[in-house]
Amino acid sequence: MSPIKVLIIDDSLFIRSLVSDFLNKDSHIKVVDTAKSGQEALRKIPECKPDCIILDLAMPGWDGLTTLKHIMRDFPTPVVILSAYSQEEADITLECLELGAISFVLKPSGELSLDIEKIQERLIQEVKAAARVNVRKLVETQNFASLRDTHNARRLPAGQAGIKVRGDKVIVIGASTGGPQTLELILPYLSADFFLPVLVVQHMPNKFFTESLSGHLNKNCSLKVKVASNAETISSPAVYLAPGGSHLSVGRTPLTQPSPRRGEDKGEGVIYITEVSPDILSPSIDMAMQSAAKVYKENCIGIILSGIGHDGLEGMRSIKKAGGRTIAQDESALIFGMPKAVIDAGLADKVLPAEEIGRAILEEAVY
Repeated sequence: MSPIKVLIIDDSLFIRSLVSDFLNKDSHIKVVDTAKSGQEALRKIPECKPDCIILDLAMPGWDGLTTLKHIMRDFPTPVVILSAYSQEEADITLECLELGAISFVLKPSGELSLDIEKIQERLIQEVKAAARVNVRKLVETQNFASLRDTHNARRLPAGQAGIKVRGDKVIVIGASTGGPQTLELILPYLSADFFLPVLVVQHMPNKFFTESLSGHLNKNCSLKVKVASNAETISSPAVYLAPGGSHLSVGRTPLTQPSPRRGEDKGEGVIYITEVSPDILSPSIDMAMQSAAKVYKENCIGIILSGIGHDGLEGMRSIKKAGGRTIAQDESALIFGMPKAVIDAGLADKVLPAEEIGRAILEEAVY
Protein backbone atom coordinates (compact mmCIF):
# COMPACT_ATOMS: atom_id res chain seq x y z
CA MET A 1 0.00 0.00 0.00
CA SER A 2 1.10 3.56 -0.64
CA PRO A 3 2.05 5.58 2.44
CA ILE A 4 -0.63 7.80 3.98
CA LYS A 5 -0.04 11.33 2.74
CA VAL A 6 -0.22 13.88 5.57
CA LEU A 7 -0.37 17.68 5.55
CA ILE A 8 0.50 19.42 8.84
CA ILE A 9 -0.99 22.86 9.57
CA ASP A 10 0.59 24.66 12.54
CA ASP A 11 1.99 28.14 12.96
CA SER A 12 4.95 26.80 14.98
CA LEU A 13 7.98 25.74 12.92
CA PHE A 14 9.15 23.66 15.87
CA ILE A 15 5.88 21.70 16.05
CA ARG A 16 5.73 21.24 12.27
CA SER A 17 9.28 19.88 12.22
CA LEU A 18 8.91 17.63 15.25
CA VAL A 19 5.58 16.13 14.18
CA SER A 20 6.91 15.63 10.65
CA ASP A 21 9.96 13.80 12.00
CA PHE A 22 8.11 11.32 14.15
CA LEU A 23 5.35 10.68 11.60
CA ASN A 24 7.89 10.02 8.86
CA LYS A 25 9.54 7.37 11.05
CA ASP A 26 6.47 5.22 10.44
CA SER A 27 6.81 3.44 7.09
CA HIS A 28 3.06 3.72 6.46
CA ILE A 29 3.01 7.53 6.71
CA LYS A 30 4.60 10.27 4.62
CA VAL A 31 4.37 13.97 5.45
CA VAL A 32 3.99 15.48 1.98
CA ASP A 33 3.88 19.12 3.07
CA THR A 34 3.38 21.56 5.93
CA ALA A 35 1.67 24.94 6.20
CA LYS A 36 2.02 27.70 8.79
CA SER A 37 -1.50 29.06 8.24
CA GLY A 38 -4.93 28.05 7.05
CA GLN A 39 -4.66 30.25 3.97
CA GLU A 40 -1.38 28.63 2.95
CA ALA A 41 -2.87 25.17 3.53
CA LEU A 42 -5.84 25.88 1.25
CA ARG A 43 -3.38 26.73 -1.53
CA LYS A 44 -1.38 23.55 -0.97
CA ILE A 45 -4.15 20.96 -0.58
CA PRO A 46 -4.96 20.70 -4.34
CA GLU A 47 -1.27 20.13 -5.06
CA CYS A 48 -0.31 17.59 -2.39
CA LYS A 49 -3.73 15.87 -2.16
CA PRO A 50 -3.33 14.66 1.46
CA ASP A 51 -5.11 11.58 2.80
CA CYS A 52 -5.18 13.18 6.25
CA ILE A 53 -4.62 16.65 7.66
CA ILE A 54 -3.26 17.47 11.13
CA LEU A 55 -4.65 20.84 12.21
CA ASP A 56 -3.65 23.04 15.14
CA LEU A 57 -6.45 25.09 16.72
CA ALA A 58 -4.57 28.17 17.94
CA MET A 59 -3.13 30.06 14.97
CA PRO A 60 -2.97 33.75 13.99
CA GLY A 61 -5.19 34.80 11.11
CA TRP A 62 -7.51 31.91 10.41
CA ASP A 63 -7.76 29.82 13.55
CA GLY A 64 -8.23 26.05 13.36
CA LEU A 65 -12.03 26.25 13.35
CA THR A 66 -12.11 28.71 10.45
CA THR A 67 -9.54 26.66 8.54
CA LEU A 68 -11.56 23.48 9.07
CA LYS A 69 -14.71 25.11 7.68
CA HIS A 70 -12.83 26.03 4.49
CA ILE A 71 -11.29 22.55 4.19
CA MET A 72 -14.64 20.76 4.57
CA ARG A 73 -16.32 23.13 2.13
CA ASP A 74 -13.65 23.16 -0.58
CA PHE A 75 -11.58 19.98 -0.14
CA PRO A 76 -13.34 17.47 2.19
CA THR A 77 -10.47 15.55 3.83
CA PRO A 78 -10.14 13.59 7.09
CA VAL A 79 -8.79 15.98 9.74
CA VAL A 80 -7.17 15.25 13.12
CA ILE A 81 -7.19 18.21 15.52
CA LEU A 82 -4.30 19.13 17.84
CA SER A 83 -5.94 20.55 20.95
CA ALA A 84 -4.59 22.13 24.14
CA TYR A 85 -5.70 21.24 27.67
CA SER A 86 -8.28 23.97 28.39
CA GLN A 87 -12.05 24.35 28.59
CA GLU A 88 -12.02 26.90 25.77
CA GLU A 89 -10.16 24.60 23.38
CA ALA A 90 -12.32 21.66 24.47
CA ASP A 91 -15.42 23.58 23.39
CA ILE A 92 -13.83 24.51 20.05
CA THR A 93 -12.62 20.93 19.53
CA LEU A 94 -16.13 19.53 19.99
CA GLU A 95 -17.40 22.13 17.51
CA CYS A 96 -14.74 20.93 15.06
CA LEU A 97 -16.00 17.35 15.41
CA GLU A 98 -19.52 18.58 14.62
CA LEU A 99 -18.17 20.30 11.50
CA GLY A 100 -16.40 17.23 10.14
CA ALA A 101 -13.11 16.63 11.94
CA ILE A 102 -12.56 12.93 12.63
CA SER A 103 -10.81 13.08 15.98
CA PHE A 104 -8.45 15.06 18.17
CA VAL A 105 -5.21 14.50 20.06
CA LEU A 106 -4.46 16.43 23.23
CA LYS A 107 -1.15 18.29 23.43
CA PRO A 108 0.65 17.09 26.55
CA SER A 109 1.72 20.53 27.81
CA GLY A 110 -0.75 23.00 26.39
CA GLU A 111 0.21 25.40 23.62
CA LEU A 112 4.01 25.19 23.93
CA SER A 113 4.04 21.37 23.90
CA LEU A 114 7.80 21.05 24.08
CA ASP A 115 7.19 17.41 24.97
CA ILE A 116 4.82 16.75 22.07
CA GLU A 117 6.72 13.56 21.24
CA LYS A 118 4.77 12.00 24.13
CA ILE A 119 1.72 11.82 21.86
CA GLN A 120 3.63 10.22 18.97
CA GLU A 121 1.99 6.81 19.23
CA ARG A 122 -1.52 8.21 19.68
CA LEU A 123 -1.17 10.66 16.79
CA ILE A 124 0.11 7.93 14.46
CA GLN A 125 -2.84 5.74 15.46
CA GLU A 126 -5.36 8.53 14.82
CA VAL A 127 -3.78 9.43 11.46
CA LYS A 128 -3.99 5.83 10.29
CA ALA A 129 -7.61 5.56 11.42
CA ALA A 130 -8.62 8.89 9.88
CA ALA A 131 -7.00 8.05 6.55
CA ARG A 132 -9.26 4.99 6.30
CA VAL A 133 -12.42 7.08 6.58
CA ASN A 134 -14.32 7.31 3.33
CA VAL A 135 -14.68 11.02 2.55
CA ARG A 136 -18.11 10.42 1.01
CA LYS A 137 -19.18 8.75 4.28
CA LEU A 138 -17.79 11.72 6.20
CA VAL A 139 -19.79 14.21 4.13
CA GLU A 140 -22.95 12.07 4.36
CA THR A 141 -22.63 11.95 8.16
CA GLN A 142 -22.26 15.72 8.24
CA ASN A 143 -25.27 16.21 5.99
CA PHE A 144 -27.44 13.81 7.98
CA ALA A 145 -26.62 15.66 11.20
CA SER A 146 -27.28 19.08 9.65
CA LEU A 147 -30.66 17.96 8.27
CA ARG A 148 -31.73 16.50 11.63
CA ASP A 149 -34.88 18.08 13.01
CA THR A 150 -33.75 18.86 16.54
CA HIS A 151 -37.36 19.32 17.67
CA ASN A 152 -38.57 16.00 16.29
CA ALA A 153 -37.37 13.53 18.89
CA ARG A 154 -39.21 10.27 18.35
CA ARG A 155 -41.77 9.19 20.90
CA LEU A 156 -42.34 5.61 21.93
CA PRO A 157 -44.18 3.46 19.39
CA ALA A 158 -47.97 3.78 19.52
CA GLY A 159 -49.44 2.05 22.55
CA GLN A 160 -46.07 1.80 24.30
CA ALA A 161 -45.79 5.24 25.88
CA GLY A 162 -45.89 4.97 29.63
CA ILE A 163 -45.19 1.23 29.67
CA LYS A 164 -43.52 0.14 32.88
CA VAL A 165 -40.94 -2.50 32.03
CA ARG A 166 -40.49 -5.59 34.15
CA GLY A 167 -37.60 -4.94 36.50
CA ASP A 168 -35.19 -2.06 35.88
CA LYS A 169 -33.25 -1.70 32.65
CA VAL A 170 -30.21 0.27 31.64
CA ILE A 171 -28.64 1.14 28.29
CA VAL A 172 -24.83 1.32 28.03
CA ILE A 173 -23.32 2.94 24.92
CA GLY A 174 -19.60 2.66 24.17
CA ALA A 175 -17.81 4.87 21.64
CA SER A 176 -14.38 6.19 20.72
CA THR A 177 -13.07 7.97 17.60
CA GLY A 178 -16.11 9.11 15.60
CA GLY A 179 -18.31 8.62 18.65
CA PRO A 180 -19.30 12.24 19.41
CA GLN A 181 -20.52 12.69 15.83
CA THR A 182 -22.52 9.45 16.05
CA LEU A 183 -24.05 10.29 19.43
CA GLU A 184 -25.32 13.51 17.84
CA LEU A 185 -27.34 11.33 15.47
CA ILE A 186 -28.67 8.84 18.02
CA LEU A 187 -29.46 10.55 21.32
CA PRO A 188 -31.80 13.26 19.94
CA TYR A 189 -34.03 10.38 18.78
CA LEU A 190 -35.00 9.72 22.40
CA SER A 191 -37.78 11.98 23.60
CA ALA A 192 -38.46 13.34 27.06
CA ASP A 193 -40.95 10.53 27.74
CA PHE A 194 -38.27 7.86 27.29
CA PHE A 195 -38.13 6.03 30.61
CA LEU A 196 -34.71 4.34 30.85
CA PRO A 197 -31.33 5.68 31.97
CA VAL A 198 -28.56 5.74 29.36
CA LEU A 199 -24.88 5.42 30.32
CA VAL A 200 -22.49 6.75 27.66
CA VAL A 201 -18.83 5.75 27.80
CA GLN A 202 -17.01 7.92 25.26
CA HIS A 203 -13.20 7.84 25.22
CA MET A 204 -12.16 11.33 26.36
CA PRO A 205 -8.83 12.55 27.79
CA ASN A 206 -10.16 14.74 30.61
CA LYS A 207 -13.18 16.37 32.24
CA PHE A 208 -13.01 19.51 30.05
CA PHE A 209 -13.91 17.52 26.96
CA THR A 210 -16.65 15.52 28.67
CA GLU A 211 -18.25 18.69 30.02
CA SER A 212 -18.09 20.21 26.56
CA LEU A 213 -19.63 17.08 25.01
CA SER A 214 -22.53 17.17 27.47
CA GLY A 215 -23.15 20.81 26.57
CA HIS A 216 -23.18 20.08 22.84
CA LEU A 217 -25.50 17.10 23.24
CA ASN A 218 -27.90 19.00 25.49
CA LYS A 219 -28.52 21.49 22.70
CA ASN A 220 -30.30 18.82 20.64
CA CYS A 221 -31.48 16.22 23.17
CA SER A 222 -34.82 16.09 24.96
CA LEU A 223 -33.37 13.86 27.66
CA LYS A 224 -31.05 15.60 30.10
CA VAL A 225 -27.38 14.88 29.38
CA LYS A 226 -25.03 15.19 32.35
CA VAL A 227 -21.54 14.14 33.42
CA ALA A 228 -21.88 11.35 35.98
CA SER A 229 -20.72 11.89 39.57
CA ASN A 230 -19.28 9.38 42.00
CA ALA A 231 -21.87 7.54 44.13
CA GLU A 232 -24.69 9.04 42.05
CA THR A 233 -27.94 7.05 42.09
CA ILE A 234 -29.33 6.07 38.70
CA SER A 235 -32.78 7.19 39.66
CA SER A 236 -34.34 8.91 36.70
CA PRO A 237 -34.34 8.82 32.89
CA ALA A 238 -31.26 10.74 31.81
CA VAL A 239 -28.06 10.36 29.82
CA TYR A 240 -25.05 9.91 32.12
CA LEU A 241 -21.62 10.58 30.55
CA ALA A 242 -18.59 8.84 32.01
CA PRO A 243 -16.09 11.59 32.97
CA GLY A 244 -12.97 11.82 30.83
CA GLY A 245 -9.83 10.54 32.48
CA SER A 246 -11.82 8.21 34.76
CA HIS A 247 -13.50 4.82 34.74
CA LEU A 248 -17.21 4.35 35.37
CA SER A 249 -18.68 1.25 36.97
CA VAL A 250 -22.15 0.32 38.19
CA GLY A 251 -23.27 -1.15 41.50
CA ARG A 252 -26.32 -1.13 43.74
CA THR A 253 -27.10 0.85 46.86
CA PRO A 254 -27.68 -1.23 49.99
CA LEU A 255 -31.34 -2.21 50.29
CA THR A 256 -33.09 -0.47 53.16
CA GLN A 257 -36.63 -1.54 52.32
CA PRO A 258 -38.51 -3.16 49.42
CA SER A 259 -39.15 -0.73 46.57
CA PRO A 260 -42.81 -0.58 45.49
CA ARG A 261 -41.77 1.39 42.42
CA ARG A 262 -39.60 -1.43 41.14
CA GLY A 263 -41.64 -4.24 42.64
CA GLU A 264 -38.41 -6.11 43.27
CA ASP A 265 -36.25 -6.67 46.32
CA LYS A 266 -33.26 -4.71 44.99
CA GLY A 267 -31.42 -1.53 45.80
CA GLU A 268 -31.10 1.33 43.35
CA GLY A 269 -28.46 1.33 40.63
CA VAL A 270 -25.53 3.56 41.52
CA ILE A 271 -22.56 4.95 39.55
CA TYR A 272 -18.98 4.78 40.80
CA ILE A 273 -16.19 6.91 39.30
CA THR A 274 -12.49 6.05 39.58
CA GLU A 275 -9.74 8.39 38.37
CA VAL A 276 -6.99 6.74 36.33
CA SER A 277 -3.46 7.50 35.13
CA PRO A 278 -3.33 9.76 32.03
CA ASP A 279 -1.66 7.01 29.99
CA ILE A 280 -4.55 4.55 30.52
CA LEU A 281 -7.31 4.44 27.91
CA SER A 282 -10.35 5.91 29.57
CA PRO A 283 -13.14 5.75 30.31
CA SER A 284 -13.10 1.95 29.92
CA ILE A 285 -16.07 0.66 27.94
CA ASP A 286 -15.36 -2.92 29.03
CA MET A 287 -15.41 -2.00 32.73
CA ALA A 288 -18.69 -0.09 32.48
CA MET A 289 -20.44 -2.79 30.47
CA GLN A 290 -19.16 -5.68 32.58
CA SER A 291 -20.31 -4.03 35.80
CA ALA A 292 -23.70 -3.10 34.30
CA ALA A 293 -24.20 -6.68 33.09
CA LYS A 294 -23.43 -7.97 36.59
CA VAL A 295 -25.99 -5.63 38.18
CA TYR A 296 -28.76 -5.50 35.57
CA LYS A 297 -28.26 -8.95 34.02
CA GLU A 298 -30.82 -9.59 31.23
CA ASN A 299 -32.08 -6.02 31.63
CA CYS A 300 -28.85 -4.55 30.25
CA ILE A 301 -28.77 -3.28 26.65
CA GLY A 302 -25.29 -2.75 25.19
CA ILE A 303 -24.50 -0.61 22.13
CA ILE A 304 -21.07 -0.26 20.51
CA LEU A 305 -20.33 2.62 18.13
CA SER A 306 -17.46 3.98 16.04
CA GLY A 307 -13.94 3.61 17.39
CA ILE A 308 -10.41 2.28 17.04
CA GLY A 309 -9.46 -1.04 18.61
CA HIS A 310 -11.62 -3.46 20.57
CA ASP A 311 -12.57 -1.80 23.87
CA GLY A 312 -16.13 -2.94 24.54
CA LEU A 313 -15.65 -6.43 23.11
CA GLU A 314 -15.47 -8.10 26.53
CA GLY A 315 -18.17 -5.81 27.87
CA MET A 316 -20.58 -6.83 25.11
CA ARG A 317 -19.63 -10.46 25.74
CA SER A 318 -20.62 -10.04 29.39
CA ILE A 319 -23.96 -8.49 28.44
CA LYS A 320 -24.74 -11.35 26.06
CA LYS A 321 -23.73 -13.93 28.66
CA ALA A 322 -26.03 -12.28 31.21
CA GLY A 323 -28.96 -12.52 28.79
CA GLY A 324 -29.00 -8.86 27.76
CA ARG A 325 -29.35 -7.45 24.25
CA THR A 326 -26.59 -6.03 22.04
CA ILE A 327 -26.44 -3.63 19.09
CA ALA A 328 -23.38 -2.77 16.97
CA GLN A 329 -23.06 0.03 14.45
CA ASP A 330 -22.54 -1.29 10.93
CA GLU A 331 -19.91 -0.24 8.38
CA SER A 332 -21.46 3.23 8.34
CA ALA A 333 -19.26 3.87 11.40
CA LEU A 334 -16.59 6.47 10.68
CA ILE A 335 -14.11 4.04 12.26
CA PHE A 336 -15.28 0.41 11.98
CA GLY A 337 -12.82 -1.02 14.52
CA MET A 338 -14.76 -1.55 17.76
CA PRO A 339 -18.07 -2.51 16.10
CA LYS A 340 -16.28 -4.94 13.77
CA ALA A 341 -14.61 -6.68 16.71
CA VAL A 342 -18.02 -7.26 18.31
CA ILE A 343 -19.65 -8.38 15.06
CA ASP A 344 -16.80 -10.74 14.17
CA ALA A 345 -17.11 -12.35 17.62
CA GLY A 346 -20.81 -13.04 16.98
CA LEU A 347 -21.88 -10.86 19.89
CA ALA A 348 -24.25 -8.43 18.11
CA ASP A 349 -27.99 -9.16 18.16
CA LYS A 350 -28.49 -6.29 15.71
CA VAL A 351 -26.10 -4.58 13.29
CA LEU A 352 -27.46 -1.20 12.20
CA PRO A 353 -26.47 2.16 10.69
CA ALA A 354 -26.39 5.05 13.16
CA GLU A 355 -29.64 6.57 11.94
CA GLU A 356 -31.53 3.36 12.80
CA ILE A 357 -30.04 2.75 16.24
CA GLY A 358 -32.32 5.29 17.94
CA ARG A 359 -35.44 3.39 16.87
CA ALA A 360 -33.81 0.11 17.86
CA ILE A 361 -33.24 1.50 21.36
CA LEU A 362 -36.95 2.23 21.67
CA GLU A 363 -37.79 -1.28 20.51
CA GLU A 364 -35.33 -2.94 22.89
CA ALA A 365 -36.49 -0.79 25.79
CA VAL A 366 -39.90 -2.44 25.80
CA TYR A 367 -38.71 -5.87 24.64
